Amino acid sequence: MLYKILDRSTLFFAVASVACVSPNVHALPTERASNPTSPDPSLATSVKFGGSTFVNKGLVAFGWIPATAKDSYGETIGGIGSAIAIKRGTFRQSSSGVFQGTLITQPDRGYNVEKTIDWQGRQHAIDFTLTPYYGASKLSFADAKKTFALTYRSTLLYYDRGRVPTSGLDGLGVRPKTGSDPEIPIPSASYSHLSLDAEGLVLNADGTFWVSDEYGPYIYKLSADGDLLTTIQPPSAILPRIGGSLNFTSVINPDSGRSPNQGFEGLTSSPSGSTLYALLQSATIQDGGADKSTSRHTRLLSWNVTPSGSATLAGEWVVALPQSKKDNTRGQSEIIYLNDKQFLVLARDGDGNGSDEIKSSYKSADLIDITSATDIHGTKFDSSTPISPGGVLDKSITPATYTAFVDYLDKDQLKRFGLHNGDDADSSLIDAKWESFALAPAFDPANPDDYFLITVADNDFVTTNGISLGKPYSSSYGQDVDTQALVFRVTLPTVKRGSVEQSIGI
Repeated sequence: MLYKILDRSTLFFAVASVACVSPNVHALPTERASNPTSPDPSLATSVKFGGSTFVNKGLVAFGWIPATAKDSYGETIGGIGSAIAIKRGTFRQSSSGVFQGTLITQPDRGYNVEKTIDWQGRQHAIDFTLTPYYGASKLSFADAKKTFALTYRSTLLYYDRGRVPTSGLDGLGVRPKTGSDPEIPIPSASYSHLSLDAEGLVLNADGTFWVSDEYGPYIYKLSADGDLLTTIQPPSAILPRIGGSLNFTSVINPDSGRSPNQGFEGLTSSPSGSTLYALLQSATIQDGGADKSTSRHTRLLSWNVTPSGSATLAGEWVVALPQSKKDNTRGQSEIIYLNDKQFLVLARDGDGNGSDEIKSSYKSADLIDITSATDIHGTKFDSSTPISPGGVLDKSITPATYTAFVDYLDKDQLKRFGLHNGDDADSSLIDAKWESFALAPAFDPANPDDYFLITVADNDFVTTNGISLGKPYSSSYGQDVDTQALVFRVTLPTVKRGSVEQSIGI
């Protein structure tokens, strides 16, 4: 595996991070020496969903990576919350109740605030130490950051066919079908590199992994060394077309197909890895995606996949996303499998640290259920017939059931970790763009349905002291936006016991 490993002297993100990985990392700060060993019931909230009670037992840890951190290629580490997954076989618990493991994190397409850039796709391995805080009193921000200590380890780069680097440049060109690959988004006919805006990530037991992207929107299978192996092309209705021809640009609206920068944000799989699920961030253009007020009806698709990389479309359902009081759609940024009918979906606005509007109104891990939803795969809705013209859902279609669950903006929970929503744009302001999920077991015999829900923000590489493509940059935002991570403890009664462990290789 072509990870580039840092030497021990450069493993830490910054001097301030050294305390997070010191030999005393397991010790509780003095001010919280009485930290309970289990969640405080007064901090819990619950919802009834599908006949079961799901419980959010509260925020239990907070992590942080400084905006100025660099990877082993000297590039600014940013955007890593676009997708995360727990590296198989790494999650464990010590006798002292501390949890450790490695996150595989995946940025999108580099620092591209002004324009897209020729940035090679990649993933980072980041070790974590989780020391859950179950107390009700407020931690200092400095102590809060020690509850989910993060340490960068290595980087793996992504490659197109023939070991050609992928590119973050806009998909202005189309590479014709070649071999087993369908038409591929590329920057231009003279620069035939796969244009990749990576979003979702699924790790397989054999070391290969799946990546979903925005441009296609496609799903790619890569080898353990980062080489392209397989491409999954979605149904015709989702492919972007202008004037009847494929056009993968993210700059303008197509006539039909996925909306620009609204591709397969969410990707998950069954514990065995035999079924993939991908969720569009919001509606296709023909389904109302050209306007936030009509873009709520998005599509969830599933494929049966084999170790050889073959994929067969197996299902497709409509998910009606939440909307604001002004009827603006809360686009989704991630999905994770609970069972073959239920999933967690991360829906949010774009406000908070890193945005012009610092007060956020919706960031939530929500529950969806497709038990009674209409399966539309292989029907007229996969070709030219829209599912929701003008944003009005076709009467023949029943969408997934949808319920809000884990509120990221609960002010009392944020306050316990020195965080806040709104007011001042400082390092303790909750980040704007949360885009990833990972589940890990709590290993609590008294509460066998309890899990840790790990979520990481995408800071868009915003820093005043960055390096991109080997050159320094300073974001026009005018301040550093550190990458934040939150860990919640949740009770998920419909998850088959042992399935989360299977999915992360323990």
